[in-house]
Parts: sequence; structure tokens; C-alpha cells
Amino acid sequence: MGTLEQFFDLDDHDTDVRTEILAGLTTFLTMSYIVIVNPAILSAAISVDGRTSGQTIQMLAVVTIISAAVATLIMALYANRPFAQAPGLGLNAFFAFTVVLGLGVPWQTALAAVVVQGILFTLLTVVGAREYLIKLFPEPVKFAVGGGIGLFLAIIGLEAMHVVASDPATFLQFNPVFATDPIAIISVIGLFLTFALYSADVPGSIILGIVITTVMSYVASALGYTATDPQVAEGVSLYTPASLTGQTDIVYSAAGYDITPLIGAFIEGFSNVDALGFSLIVFTFFFVDFFDTAGTLTGVSQIAGFLDDEGNLPEMDKPLLADAIGTTVGGIIGTSTVTTYIESSTGVEEGGRTGLTALVVALLFLASLALVPLAAAVPLHASHIALVVVAVLMLRNIVDIDWDDLSHAIPAGLTIFIMPFTYSISYGIAAGIIAYPIVKLAQGEARDIHVGQWILAGAFVFYFFVRTSGIIGGAL
Repeated sequence: MGTLEQFFDLDDHDTDVRTEILAGLTTFLTMSYIVIVNPAILSAAISVDGRTSGQTIQMLAVVTIISAAVATLIMALYANRPFAQAPGLGLNAFFAFTVVLGLGVPWQTALAAVVVQGILFTLLTVVGAREYLIKLFPEPVKFAVGGGIGLFLAIIGLEAMHVVASDPATFLQFNPVFATDPIAIISVIGLFLTFALYSADVPGSIILGIVITTVMSYVASALGYTATDPQVAEGVSLYTPASLTGQTDIVYSAAGYDITPLIGAFIEGFSNVDALGFSLIVFTFFFVDFFDTAGTLTGVSQIAGFLDDEGNLPEMDKPLLADAIGTTVGGIIGTSTVTTYIESSTGVEEGGRTGLTALVVALLFLASLALVPLAAAVPLHASHIALVVVAVLMLRNIVDIDWDDLSHAIPAGLTIFIMPFTYSISYGIAAGIIAYPIVKLAQGEARDIHVGQWILAGAFVFYFFVRTSGIIGGAL
């Protein structure tokens, strides 16, 4: 244990091996769903000759695990930060449904775009450009990111717990069949139990909440209860997939572990590439991942107490480089963009402060190569209780914002609101960055605006145009 304490500087970070292991386990449990979800999304766009759809899904699960483990291992050993990484949700959906299925781009070419993005990230990180750009974020935006991510986590968790449902008029509503929905009832019981354990300072309270909720769900299933039909009424639906239990019927074949058809497939993707269309795809991957990662690192670092007085993360280049290498490796072996996970905040709330937390996550990912069925056995609503708990705790960060100064209040408020309502960390950051120089200029404080902040605001406006105008499809 002494070697671990010295290598990760546990004493300097006021933590210990037990706390770090518990934090790593918490983070892994809350993000292990990606082992199942990422292959499910990517398999809609990726098909491999000579392999069944089931074998392809298994191959994608294997590369998901390997990319997550490699990226998180670099984060642990090089950056010494408790941040976990894996292929990003949203980015994988853009890869599959927009680029490949929507625009008709071969999946190999889409992987090539991911690799190019990763290489660009690596180069920009090495020369310090990524860290410089992040430091240009206005102070109110930096301090608002944590609260915005908190609300983002809350809506993700409440959806999976069936507390909220869609509505054709208001888009969101309380679950209209809550009283007869076993997932909703069990989730809320588990949530309040977890809050009670956390409030009582019970060690490992979040993990205990997940485990107890999982047990209650399996007991309910054994007693004959089933999940409510997600399609409640016309235009009203609950989060899917919905099941009281996790996936317990996964059977893996030896062929599914052979990922050689995916490794290096990106090279084929460079043939017959349209330069403009390919550049726009790389730009979109780059932009979303850049600001999602920046937001996640800032938000999670804020609750961990890593930020300095100006809201910057010291030695940010190290976790940024781990992220860049993770994306490059992921694209090479056959998965979409790897990014830092907001679920890392659950481990931080359990006390994780060093790379030992990330090391535990990486090792658990590697172990899940043999134990994927066990990782998948935790039902989604049980693991996502942790997101709601952490969401509440992350709202504490908004006290750092100077709400009496409108040049702080407006960008910060927009950053916080836009993240959950657009389901995007980067869009929230964009709203704050665009608003800041406009408000400052209106207040007659143009001299306080850095030229780089105007450039960032302009870049975001251009990004929104590219992303929503259909220009990518036109270029292809």
C-alpha cells in the first residue's frame, strides 16, 4: 500500500487507498452502462463482413472496454486525476445516425475522422493550445459549468428512473403512471435511501444505494412485477430501454473477441474522401468533444476543489493529453470519440482525488472483458440514482458566481440553463461564451474583453451554423 500512497501522493490529496478504491468502484458502476449502450448505438452503423450482428455487437463491446481502459489508465498514471474516460454518448450517436446513416458516409471514413480529430487534439495539447483556449473561458462560465452539469445529470437520471416522461405540449412532465410503475417507485425509494445514507456520512453510500436498488428490482421481478409499457399514451413515453433487471442473457462467443476487422479499419476510410465534407465532419467531432471535455474537467474539478482562484485547473494539459490519446486509440481500434465522463463526479463525491480512482476504473473495465454480463446486470435506473444524488451536490457550486454583476449573472445563467435543455455540455458553454462579450460591451466594459473571447464567440456562432444549416450534408 505504501507504494500506491507514494506514487499517487495520497497524503498530499488528503485521501487513502480505501477511499480511492471505493470512489473508483462508484464511478465504474455509474458509467458501466456504456459497455452495453455504445455497442448498441454503433452496431446500427457498423457491419462487418462474415460476422453476425451479435458478434459485431460483442466486438464493439470489446473495443469500447479497451478504449475506456487505455484512456483511463493514461489519466491515472500520467495525469494523476480521478477522471474516467470512455466513448462519449452523443458523439457516438452523431457518428452512427448523422454521419454514417444520415449522410451515407462509410463507417470506416467516420472512424478516420475520429482518428484525425484525436491527432489534432494531441498536437494542440502538446503545444499548449487547448489549455490556452480553455483559460479564455470567461470566469462566470467556468463557475457555472458545475451547476449546469448538475442539472444535466439530474435530467438524465430522472429520465432513467421514470420520474419524468415526455409530453407533446410541454416536452417534459411528471410520470403520469408513476403510482403503477415499479421502476419509478423502486428508483425513488432507492434515491431517498441513498440521500439518507449520504446525509448520515455512511461510507460508500452511493454504491450501497445502487446495490440496494438493484436487489429491490430483482426481487420485484421475481415476484412477477414487470416494467410499465414505455409508450404511455400518444406522444407520451418513458425512457427506454426499460427493465426491472439488467441484461442477464448475454452470451459471448470466441469470434466476438476477435476485433482484427475493426483495428485499422480507419485507414480504408481515407480512400475517396471528399475534402470539404470530411473536414466538416472532423470539425464537428472536434468542436463538440473539445468543449464537452473542457466542461467536464472544469465541473468535476470544481467539486473536487482542484480549481485555482481564477477557475483554472492546474496542469490541465495532462488530463487533456490523456483525453486526446484516448480518442486516437479509440478511432484506431474501431470506436467513436473517447471523452472524459461526467460520471467521474460520483467518484469524486465519494472522496476520490487522485489517479488511483481512475486506475481502479481502468482495471474494472479490463475485468469486465470477462465479466460483461455482471457489469450489465445492474439495471439502468439503479445506477442512475447516483447521477441525481451528485446533481444535487453539484448545485452547491453556483455560490461562487457573482450574481449581482449582470456580466457574470447572464452568461452563468445561460450556461446553467442551456446544458440540460439541449442535452449538451458544449451548447451550454457556447451560450455563456457568446453572451459574455455582448453583455460586457453593452455595459461599456469593452476593454475587459480579451480578443480571444471574441474569437471563441465567433467560432461558436460558426459551429451552430455548420451544425444546424445542413451544410455538412450539402458538402457530401
